[in-house]
Amino acid sequence: MEQKLLPFALQDVPRYTSYPTAVQFQDGFPAGLADQWLAELRPTASLSAYVHVPFCQQLCWYCGCHTSVPNSYGRASTYVDSLIRDITRSGTISGARKGNVQHLHFGGGTPTYLSNADLGRILACINGSFGLAPGAEIALESDPRGITRDRAFGLAAMGFNRISFGVQDFALPVQMKINRLQTYGLVAHVTTLLREAGFASINFDLMYGLPAQTVGSVRQTAQQAAALRPNRIAVFGYAHVPWFKKHQRMISDAELPGVSERYEQASAIAEELVGAGYIAIGLDHFALPDDALAVVASTGTLRRNFQGYTTDTADALIAFGASAISEFPQGFAQAARDTLAWSEAITDGKSPVMRGLATTAEDRMRTAIIEQIMCNFAADIGQIADRHGFNNTMLKDSLFRLQPLVEAGLTNINGSTVRVPKEHRLFLRSVACAFDSHYTGAKNRHAKAI
Repeated sequence: MEQKLLPFALQDVPRYTSYPTAVQFQDGFPAGLADQWLAELRPTASLSAYVHVPFCQQLCWYCGCHTSVPNSYGRASTYVDSLIRDITRSGTISGARKGNVQHLHFGGGTPTYLSNADLGRILACINGSFGLAPGAEIALESDPRGITRDRAFGLAAMGFNRISFGVQDFALPVQMKINRLQTYGLVAHVTTLLREAGFASINFDLMYGLPAQTVGSVRQTAQQAAALRPNRIAVFGYAHVPWFKKHQRMISDAELPGVSERYEQASAIAEELVGAGYIAIGLDHFALPDDALAVVASTGTLRRNFQGYTTDTADALIAFGASAISEFPQGFAQAARDTLAWSEAITDGKSPVMRGLATTAEDRMRTAIIEQIMCNFAADIGQIADRHGFNNTMLKDSLFRLQPLVEAGLTNINGSTVRVPKEHRLFLRSVACAFDSHYTGAKNRHAKAI
């Protein structure tokens, strides 16, 4: 990595899966307002639904998710009972007609910690309360170590058609350091089972910046992953936040690669995947040329939400489960992170929302700019400002903040269009950050740019 890029690589910047970001959400947000937004949905509104399952069979040391390892399955079963009550309550309030849920995503944690019977209960409740559209994408995250032939075919029979799982790295020394042992042979076998079961899309997650990783080892993992031809591969940088996720203390700071090594690892993975025929999409995704994600990227209609890059164009995202974040036209609403507080609110017949933010017209204008930069590497900020009823002179401060990035070659400005060279895709967040009016540089608040 060139020396002039080092200060930007070390910058703490948001991931911009939403704007404003979750650190701006306000505690004590009125749950009644979230219910009001739900009731005010247009009857014809297209919807996405997200279900958070905060359980895993085993905790991986690198994990930054809101999850835990239950001491018995009974805890998970009780959690599902609460989910059912909340989904049913929300469906009654919703002003949208049934049958408009285009995308349904189960995240976690490990959603396949739940039995097929409990997953089926949740699916049936969402369909009954909101209605799945014909041909809806029904996706879930999974741990390949828990997928058997019966499980794969059972999930497909319920209607799941896209599945993602964390590969992270195939190298045994790395897997031992992060407490996630899964061989290449296992992942290959599970991939075959899922294809036989009829899954239309199989996605892998890879990571760089883990202990014991080298440029050579991540190249090999990328080659092995590409050989299995998953439809999509996401490549994330490990965010070491042991002050926030205490189990990450099992990973020694001294064993982590430095920022220049992380940059070389991310670049090596991208080089291998593109060389294997994958299309590089946005900051950190790769897809086969015929995949829907690659298609929308080529037409400039790629979107970004809490699940990362997506084809989803829904008017609202309705989320269920502890810590889950809903996104409405009027703003964001987040459920209680504490599972007990979340379930108690539901038992009392109330919304479990505890945090949130009502967005302004300016927020929505900046959202459009940031999403265009993150998805399409460019944004005509004058055109976007005008479309939202603003004069682009209000963005002068953003253009001023961009100047160091312009001087470093990370972005250029032509008229009112801001553009990021694709060879500097790893710095998209840094460019987007210039348009974040809420951002304050605070150590350990966000992940490093690289």
